[in-house]
Amino acid sequence: MLILQRKVGESLLIGEEIEVSVLSVEAGRVRLAIEAPRDVSILRSELKNAAEVNREAAGEEVSPLSLLDVLRDAGGAKGEKGSGEPS
Repeated sequence: MLILQRKVGESLLIGEEIEVSVLSVEAGRVRLAIEAPRDVSILRSELKNAAEVNREAAGEEVSPLSLLDVLRDAGGAKGEKGSGEPS
């Protein structure tokens, strides 16, 4: 891992086609501008992690009966209290 310090208005280059510039630093938050070719994917790490978790969950086999149990436990099945419908 490379660790760099940059001030507002300074930038760094990744390869020949990607430039990351520091726009502002306020209240512990850094605003970055990233110039990259359109075919380069730029994604926040927490979104990438969430996508991986979703992919793993989608790969698990779930029976319809177990889904019904989850709905009942959450109060989401029709006619049950807590489903948002009048009883």
